[in-house]
Amino acid sequence: MIFAILLLACAAAGATGVLFQPGAWYRGLRKPGFTPPDWVFPVAWTTLYVLIAWAGARLAGLPGAGVAMALWAAQIALNTLWTPVFFGAHRPGLGMAVLAMLWLVVAALILAAFRLDMVAGLMLLPYLIWLSLAAALNFRIWRDNPGPA
Repeated sequence: MIFAILLLACAAAGATGVLFQPGAWYRGLRKPGFTPPDWVFPVAWTTLYVLIAWAGARLAGLPGAGVAMALWAAQIALNTLWTPVFFGAHRPGLGMAVLAMLWLVVAALILAAFRLDMVAGLMLLPYLIWLSLAAALNFRIWRDNPGPA
């Protein structure tokens, strides 16, 4: 039951991608050569959201998981915020700030998870790796596309 609730939270975060699609604005931006093909994003995020929910469900029932679950809640809130900021408001600089906070929260979540459950910590590592790529992409888009949004 906890897994289903956390997966629903992840689905809500993912739904922002339907509400705020990349569109013509994003297609018109200069992007770095390491930008993955468009089809990679939904595959990666679907996989990550399942892992994030599963790791959260593993942590939720453990004694002393309060901090880890607070970090889990913070990361899903920041995750949900990035898409409307970047794609909706066309604000890559502000998106970078959101992504930097998200990266730090996820890193803290992974440390908290490892203290409670090694498997949960390992399940969250791909998320941090993907966020590192996302941050590099966001930064390069911000840097390489100066001017008004």
